[in-house]
Amino acid sequence: MCQVGHATYSRKVPIWVQDSGKLADLTSHFTFNIDPQGRSTYGAGFAFFLAPPDFHIPPNSAGGFLGLYNLTTSNSARNQILHVEFDTFPNPEWDPPFQHGEFLLVYEFMPNGSLDSHLFGRKPSLSWPVRHRISLGLASALLYLHEEGDQCVIHRDIKSSNIMLDSGFNVKLGDFGLARLMDHELGLQTTGLAGTLGYLAPEYVITGRASKESDVYSFGVVAMEITTGRKGVDPVSKKSRLSLVEWVWELYGDGNLMMGVDERLQMDVDDVQIQTLMVVGLWCSHPNHSARPSIRQVIQVLNSEAPLPNLPGKMPVPLYEAGTPQSVSSSDVLVSNTMTSSIQDGR
Repeated sequence: MCQVGHATYSRKVPIWVQDSGKLADLTSHFTFNIDPQGRSTYGAGFAFFLAPPDFHIPPNSAGGFLGLYNLTTSNSARNQILHVEFDTFPNPEWDPPFQHGEFLLVYEFMPNGSLDSHLFGRKPSLSWPVRHRISLGLASALLYLHEEGDQCVIHRDIKSSNIMLDSGFNVKLGDFGLARLMDHELGLQTTGLAGTLGYLAPEYVITGRASKESDVYSFGVVAMEITTGRKGVDPVSKKSRLSLVEWVWELYGDGNLMMGVDERLQMDVDDVQIQTLMVVGLWCSHPNHSARPSIRQVIQVLNSEAPLPNLPGKMPVPLYEAGTPQSVSSSDVLVSNTMTSSIQDGR
């Protein structure tokens, strides 16, 4: 049983001196008690924040509270998005004398941390059924973003460290700081290069144009991380210069996909499911964006509602549309600091 609520102070709290416009000193004392009474193995939390008197907090269907970023839909896939609960104050007449960057962001508590902490960190390894459910959960979240809102949301930073896991290891996709809204009918759009090296589609790196297909590419890398237990950003070994995508594609061409399965899974593997996810990962990571599936097609294949694609035995060479690609200068690039020596060497 999970209970969520909020309480408000009945009086107005002055936070600046009206005559001088200077910030006022504010001291507050409050006490609260968390008592799960044996009903849960994890605790709860408390957030304290300031808001104008007419600020309202609408609850969502998952029991949390949403702020400004709320794509309204009846589809339950929205519960796989990690929402910002309070991200702005909607009253345009309320003008506090401090920077917008100081507003408080409150996120749902994810007791099982991020996917990468289980795949590459010190947290316990995940069983195959849990990994398979995570891949489907991530695909459902992307389906919601790409196809089920009034506008398409391009995440631009799909990676294992942005895939959060709740108490039941259900997926919550977080970190929408790089996300962009686009009309559904538009294709590649110039947004400037942003994201994390190792998860970026080749055409996005070259042109700086993000799309649904570049998000799908990132999903494909994560899918191969889930199945192999190897990082998409690293070469597969010290002796090999192959990236994860190149390595898995070689295994596919040789008919040896099971050789790439994470050894920690031991016997706890459904051979059909894991090979399906690996092939879907390659399909999504196809060097040519036009050859990648939509996220809806991905879900159909993972649910055995559509056949596996017939991919070439060798990884294709990426092709780009005619025209002058956008030049991307170093000042335009916003990437994660998780770069490895292999990427710095030009891989």
